[in-house]
Amino acid sequence: MGQGTELGRVRGLGSAKHGAGHWWLQRLTAFGNLVLILWLIISLLRLPNLDYATVHSWLQSPLAAVPMAFIAINTFWHFRLGLQVVIEDYQHDASRIVAMALLHLWTFGSAGLALFSILKIALSGTPN
Repeated sequence: MGQGTELGRVRGLGSAKHGAGHWWLQRLTAFGNLVLILWLIISLLRLPNLDYATVHSWLQSPLAAVPMAFIAINTFWHFRLGLQVVIEDYQHDASRIVAMALLHLWTFGSAGLALFSILKIALSGTPN
């Protein structure tokens, strides 16, 4: 049974017609990470110093908090896309389902924690 046949597709051996879209999405998130991390480095270098109070007050600004939230979302999305490919390529039994579930739990949980932390700082009062 060849990989290009209908039976091969049913068995998971053929093209699911989603590879190109996944590939482009991974490249798009990689480019987004590059731009956002470059913004972060430049923004931090422009601060007078990197002590807690300075960075905390900087992150309270919407001009800092919103791109930081984008960094969190984009980074974890890119992470999930990359590991999804690894899991799909190398796991072929029931452990694949478990691995994908753990990947989704880890990614969404970590992204949620990152967003919560950014929002907590952005919406808080003055630093202690």
